[in-house]
Amino acid sequence: MSKPRKPKGRPVSGWLILDKPADFGSTEAVSKIKWLFNAQKAGHAGTLDPLASGMLPIALGDATKTVPYVMDGRKIYEFTVTWGEERSTDDLEGEATQTSPDRPTEEEIRALLPRYTGVISQVPPQFSAIKIAGERAYDLARDGETVDIPSREVEVHRLTLLRSQKDHAHFEVECGKGTYVRSLARDFGRDLGCFGHISLLRRTYVAPFSEETMVPLADLVALEKIEDRDERLAALDEFLIDTGEALAALPQIRVSDDQAHRLRMGNPIILRGRDAPVAEPEAVALVAGKLVAIGEIAGGEFHPRRVFS
Repeated sequence: MSKPRKPKGRPVSGWLILDKPADFGSTEAVSKIKWLFNAQKAGHAGTLDPLASGMLPIALGDATKTVPYVMDGRKIYEFTVTWGEERSTDDLEGEATQTSPDRPTEEEIRALLPRYTGVISQVPPQFSAIKIAGERAYDLARDGETVDIPSREVEVHRLTLLRSQKDHAHFEVECGKGTYVRSLARDFGRDLGCFGHISLLRRTYVAPFSEETMVPLADLVALEKIEDRDERLAALDEFLIDTGEALAALPQIRVSDDQAHRLRMGNPIILRGRDAPVAEPEAVALVAGKLVAIGEIAGGEFHPRRVFS
C-alpha cells in the first residue's frame, strides 16, 4: 500500500486581503499568492472581474474553511458607467451592441436610483459564471451563443451617485451576495434610454474586512528580492489576518485548553456558567483568542462542525 502524498508547501493559515490590480484575474491572483506564501491551500472569497480592481480576500490553509462566511457578507463597490453604448460583456471588454446619442441629466439619474435600492430582480450578464445546463454562461457566450439567464433577487442596501458628467457617472453601491454591478450599469442605461456599460469598477469592502487591511500586490512581490527564504516568508506572514477575523459576526464562546482539545477531536463540550448560551445555530469557539471550531450550541453543549488546528 502506497503512502499518502505529503502536501506541497507550508501549512500556513490566515487571510490575505489583496488589493487586486486591474487586468489580473482572480484565479491568477490566488495562484500568485499561494506561490509567494508557499502555502498548501488557497482560495478566494468572491471573484472580481479581470478589469476590476480592489479587495480580493484570499484564504490560506485552514482559513479556506471560512470562505463561505465571507462570500455571504456585504460588499461595497465604486464604479463608473459610461453612457451611449451597451456592450456584450456590460463592461469595456466587449463589443458595442446598442448605441445612443442621448445622455441623461443628473436629475434623471437621481430619480432612477430608488428603483434599484432594496430587494430587486436582476438578470446576470451573458458573460458571467452562472451555470446554464451545467456550463458556465461565459463559455457559452464566447462560443457565440445567447443564453436565457433567469432573473434572480439580490439586495442593494445603498446606492449613491457620487458625481455626474456628460458622458459618464460615478456611483457607490453597498450590496449583498450575488449582485452584479455590470447588470446595474446595463439596466441603468436601458431605463434612461441612453444605454451604458461599466468603464471602471473597484471593490473597497467585503465584510468583515475594511479597506485599510488591503495589501497591494506590488508590496508583496517586492519581498521576492529577500534572498533568505525564512526571512522572506516571515515578512510575507506579517500581512496575514487571523482566520477567526472572518467570523467576527458569529456568537463567540471562550474555552479552556482541555475543552479545545476535546473539540478538535470532534467531541462536544458542556457550556457552564450563568451566562452560557443555551442555543445558537452557529457559533465559534476560541482559546486564547485563537479559533478552535465552528459549531452549534444546543442543550447547553457546543457541538463542533468544523475544527481548526
